Amino acid sequence: MPLVADWTVIFSSQDTAKKSDSSLDRFFKISERGSTVGREIRGGLVTFFAMAYILVVNAAILGVAAPKDISQSAIAAGTALVACVMTLLMGLVANFPLALASGMGLNAVVAFTLANPEALGLSYQEAMGLIFWEGVAITILVLTGFREAVFKAVPAQLKTAISVGIGLFIAFVGLINAGIIRPGGTPVQLGVNGSLVGWPALVFCVGLMVIIVLYIRKVQGAILIGIVGSTVLAFIVQAFAHLGSRAADEKAVSAWASNVPQLKGSPVSLPDFSTIGAIDFFGPFTSPHTTAVGVVLLIFSLMLADFFDTMGTMVAVGSGANLLDENGNPPKTREILLIDSLSAMAGGLGGVSSNTSFVESTSGVGEGARTGLASVVTGLLFGVSMFIAPLVELVPAEAASTALVFVGFLMMVNVRDIEWTRADVAIPAFMTIMMMPFAYSITVGIGFGFITYVLVKIASGRVSRIHPLMWVVSVLFVIYFCLGPIQALLS
Repeated sequence: MPLVADWTVIFSSQDTAKKSDSSLDRFFKISERGSTVGREIRGGLVTFFAMAYILVVNAAILGVAAPKDISQSAIAAGTALVACVMTLLMGLVANFPLALASGMGLNAVVAFTLANPEALGLSYQEAMGLIFWEGVAITILVLTGFREAVFKAVPAQLKTAISVGIGLFIAFVGLINAGIIRPGGTPVQLGVNGSLVGWPALVFCVGLMVIIVLYIRKVQGAILIGIVGSTVLAFIVQAFAHLGSRAADEKAVSAWASNVPQLKGSPVSLPDFSTIGAIDFFGPFTSPHTTAVGVVLLIFSLMLADFFDTMGTMVAVGSGANLLDENGNPPKTREILLIDSLSAMAGGLGGVSSNTSFVESTSGVGEGARTGLASVVTGLLFGVSMFIAPLVELVPAEAASTALVFVGFLMMVNVRDIEWTRADVAIPAFMTIMMMPFAYSITVGIGFGFITYVLVKIASGRVSRIHPLMWVVSVLFVIYFCLGPIQALLS
């Protein structure tokens, strides 16, 4: 009976700061931030389920370039280990509800550019060496205060636009991942030829509708209930329909987007850590496939993408959790940025690509997470997932993506804080918001917003109001967007 009572307190929507007045509460400042232990646990659970797909997806992407002695299961285990350690650090040191794992986009650069024989032609280990040095470079920027200074130089309303843009971006990601939006006769379209087809689409729609209804009814844990409920439905559907995966067969338009919600074999297995230490620190600098200038440009491009992806994600999470100050800065900004920078190094050392802050953390924030306790919960679940990967794979993209789409709505609400009647504010904000989903990149959206901001200030005769660091970063973004022609000229 006492055990039941304890769990009731943890998950009850009525638990108050007074009930959790303990060392745990004081360490994480749970009551001070208007949260409860139950909300933090739910938030950590939701964040984990929203980003657990990375275990499967990172293994599939990096597996294309990995040597034969590194299996996809080993990549999944390494991904979980590094995500566990770095997310725990974020929670315990920075006390911020932000989770980290191998970054999407950056892992594709490793697999399809750096370690692709038909592209740059580095070995898998040499590619991880580049990832490590990118982490070193960005860590130096944090320790010198430059990264934090750049973040604080960004105008508050531009930070708001970044948050809104990320909301649209993750909603779009969710729709793409679930197969609700797909390429077709037009660049993108609804489902197949303008129609939703197949049981997986139904699972997504039911899950999203459940979240919306529960949210309107003010039911605590709406997002988590939606994910778990749609996963159970997916498991039942698979038991009767025996669907495959579109990742394995592109012609199977009515199949699951990626992992199939069915249990095969034992749900518990010992992890394979053969990716740990699969790195060549100096190979990229001596490889016949690269030049010194080329290596520097590659590190620069990786660093810039990592730099601003994190900035945008940090703003989005801080905004959703109401943790930003009057200038749009979260508490312990330097600690957050430092841990994120060290994560890039850890990803290289772990042989699983650069780790970075995940925008899916906003799912947990939408569930009520406000402190690092949520990150601790997420980190521990990544640790457990090393041993129960088959159970993690039960959550299909169609179920997890419901959280991304709904959190997009929660983040979109911030658009009201932008002064749309002022062109000098509205135009850079619009460019930021528009380019994130359209270019499918947080970094590109931020870059277009920064460059447009400087241009608008020049055009309006307000050059003196441009922070010097905004000049520097905007020039760097111009270089970033022109890396292709620059590399062509230097080769």
